[in-house]
Amino acid sequence: MRVSTPPSCCWSLIRLSNHATASGLVLEASSSTTRGVNLEPLLSAGGPCTIVPCPKVERNSATSGDCKGTARGSCLNQQIKQVACVSVSGQSVQRVMSVVSRVGGYMDATLRWCWIPSWLPSWCPTSSLQLQAAEDRMLLCVESTFSKQYIPIANGNQLWTLTFSSDRVKDRTPMVLLHGFGGGVGLWAQNLDALSQHRPIWAMDLLGFGRSSRPRFCTDAQGAEDQFVESIEQWRAEVGLESMILLGHNLGGYLAASYAIRYPSRVKYMVLVEPWGFPEPPDTAEADRPIPLWIKALGAMFTPFNPLAALRLVGPLGPMLVRTLRPDFKRKFCSMFSDNTASEYIYHLNVQPPSGETAFKNMTNSFGWASRPMLQRMDQLQPEIPVALIYGSRSSIDSSAASSLRESRPHSDVVSTTIRGAGHYVYADQPEDFNLAVLQLCGHVD
Repeated sequence: MRVSTPPSCCWSLIRLSNHATASGLVLEASSSTTRGVNLEPLLSAGGPCTIVPCPKVERNSATSGDCKGTARGSCLNQQIKQVACVSVSGQSVQRVMSVVSRVGGYMDATLRWCWIPSWLPSWCPTSSLQLQAAEDRMLLCVESTFSKQYIPIANGNQLWTLTFSSDRVKDRTPMVLLHGFGGGVGLWAQNLDALSQHRPIWAMDLLGFGRSSRPRFCTDAQGAEDQFVESIEQWRAEVGLESMILLGHNLGGYLAASYAIRYPSRVKYMVLVEPWGFPEPPDTAEADRPIPLWIKALGAMFTPFNPLAALRLVGPLGPMLVRTLRPDFKRKFCSMFSDNTASEYIYHLNVQPPSGETAFKNMTNSFGWASRPMLQRMDQLQPEIPVALIYGSRSSIDSSAASSLRESRPHSDVVSTTIRGAGHYVYADQPEDFNLAVLQLCGHVD
């Protein structure tokens, strides 16, 4: 049996009630974050178990933080406790107490070290308004006229969207830009003017990233991928695009390919920029340089954590950490800004409540490889959809996907371009060369 709480809550504490009766033992759980507690181990510990109604819990004075009724004791984060009561036969009391003790200790330790929504705003110097301000600064140098709006999709979610569409190019096939992991629409600042001179441009913050909604994602790889893809299709239907050119970077490239496989009639051309998740993980047992055991141990240790948990953990030191560890972001946008505008934008993008970040983690294995490699499925892509791949000459991303894709699609149009002097962020490292390459690749679409 699974007991779950509303999306804004999570089980943070399990403790034994003082209200044990002759018929059994009462378990109580107080709520304060996002996950349900699986009571399956408790119910299978031995002996018959039944669910009994939970007694009413009343909130005491706001200043004391105490609660009346069955759930006595301190209230975590001054929230009303939600009570789950389970009656267990006397024969299984000792087993249940042992399980509860272990679970309670683990959850208490986890909450001490992991991100907690209630103290995020005070610990990390960020907010949705600060993210908005950072994005506005990133877009100050964009000269073309554009609109900004939230596009509603299913389940009350919204995707933050920039639209560039002048009368001169409004009849041409639009291009939709999908950013990579940890990115946002502001990172296209050096590309929007050039690309929008030739066709309408739409740039969105992917679901769970940037200023878009940050819902809970499925915990399995396919479910999370499906949520991303369906959000893009719902967005397309809402804005009224019949067909489009999909350009995706990193995670955006992976999702562009997945979308094109599922909705081929909506994609005229696909540009994959340093796409993540295409090749299969290497066989470490047969590799010339197998992964050391200590690296495997570290990978296993950090598997439960979100990729950017450390950035939240350091709190007010986060902005300095980004500037210190990634000074290249300032250099990438030095033609537009002489200060830390880009670094500040990156920081505010990635310390918001994790959502798409968690989905990405669920789509990877311990070492960052895709759980469902895209190359295994590219034979499902309609052969008439052209595919272009763009890589940076200085990138560490495996570019062998280009040759593998050409071999698997001998009767399709597959081209590959390498931008000299560019790293993984090709569009920011060498923006002029990147813009020219994209315009040339897509020039024949219309």
